[in-house]
Amino acid sequence: MSFDLILFGGTGDLAWRKIMPALFQAFRHGSLPSDGRIVGVARDDLSDDQYRSLIKSRFDQVELDKRPSEEEFSRFSALLGFLRMDLSNPADYARLAAKLQQRRADVVVMYVATAPSLFTVVCEQIGASGLNGPQTRVVLEKPLGHDLASNRAINETVRSVLTEKQIFRIDHYLGKPAVQNLFALRFGNSLFEPLWRREHIANIQITIAEELGVEKRGAFYDSTGALRDMVQNHALQLLCAMGMEPPINSHADAIRDEKLKVLRSLKPWTPETLSQHVIRGQYGGGSINGEALPAYRDEKGVNPESTTETFVALRTEISNWRWAGVPFYIRTGKRLANRDAYIEVNFRPTPHAIFKLPLTNCNVANRLVINLQPKDGLELHLLAQNANQRHGRGTPTLAPVQLDLDFDKRFGAERVGAYERLLLDVIDGRLNLFVRSDEQEEAWRWVEPILDAWSNDATGPRPYASGTWGPSASSAMIARDNYCWSEEG
Repeated sequence: MSFDLILFGGTGDLAWRKIMPALFQAFRHGSLPSDGRIVGVARDDLSDDQYRSLIKSRFDQVELDKRPSEEEFSRFSALLGFLRMDLSNPADYARLAAKLQQRRADVVVMYVATAPSLFTVVCEQIGASGLNGPQTRVVLEKPLGHDLASNRAINETVRSVLTEKQIFRIDHYLGKPAVQNLFALRFGNSLFEPLWRREHIANIQITIAEELGVEKRGAFYDSTGALRDMVQNHALQLLCAMGMEPPINSHADAIRDEKLKVLRSLKPWTPETLSQHVIRGQYGGGSINGEALPAYRDEKGVNPESTTETFVALRTEISNWRWAGVPFYIRTGKRLANRDAYIEVNFRPTPHAIFKLPLTNCNVANRLVINLQPKDGLELHLLAQNANQRHGRGTPTLAPVQLDLDFDKRFGAERVGAYERLLLDVIDGRLNLFVRSDEQEEAWRWVEPILDAWSNDATGPRPYASGTWGPSASSAMIARDNYCWSEEG
């Protein structure tokens, strides 16, 4: 199969940090179709050779095991080309069309890795220049809009020139091997499905924590915030994977239909739940690993009076028969104590205690922890009789033990990275790991009352020190249900 991949924003940060390394890994693994062409598009005045040299220099900044050797890059660079374009100029799209006509590839992927404000411009011009044929697939990065109205406007524009099957709204979390294993865990094994319901599960916690601050993205982040950047997309997609009903098959729409039902079942916000069940914070100064760090308001590109949140914790419920009454907790933030992403399923205690339980702060009997990053695997936390207790002396005491399944050790070099998997799926036309427009709009509809409440709240986000787990109000929120976050147990 032949393909052309047109990378709008081909000299940008996302292109060299994520997309080009992923394409190279697919090339290295032999999974990228051999008859391919990758064309970077930007306003820079570069020749093909200059673009190849630029990408080669950028590879020095990616992870060591993802860097090509001289020989590997020489072969990979033969796929690379460059086209100078002003994305608002129709004449430049005509030049692109002429370039694509040179060989008429079986598949044309147009990856829009630009500022979100250009999404509609690019898609309109793709349609106006006749580049929206049936072989064309368009990849759109998040965020798609900043609220429900802007998201709908983008989706309407895109749908006016492309069919839904041609639109790949990418959420790189869905490409992570561990996230894909959520579906395998639930729907490929009979062990957990009978327990995956309110009668057996006390609560589910989703944590996406970052040690880094906003780095060089201060101006972008200050207009976005943690709710739009992480909760509306990544965290809610994880919640859907945990809460959805078994789909009728593994086809894309069957999976996305079930995710949509979860989003529509999320408990609506009220003034009371908005005040008690949503916590926003903003990092101040502090230190991580002995390094002094600036406050968010002191970061480059950030308004010194900014009220943008860098931390969100919230409590919600899925109002259906399977999950009624089970709290789902989400927290995400920057400059937290660790870089860690995981989902914790806390099971209910046994109905009658005949053993002496270990002392914990969280009153949790059994836990399933699904590690997403930096570890990748499953931990099943159980209780076993304390082997050090002398026989016959008092009530038997239980001690915590765990089964640890490390996917990196099991699969090793066979593992495929998130962007690599998703790019290959686009080329092959597989939509399973991409987000449908109605999913996206439903997620925006659910978070919009939070945004509205914050816009009318003069108190602003709660401060927290860099290197901690966020504002203390986050712990107080979950403690009201007699639970706690895992590191507090």
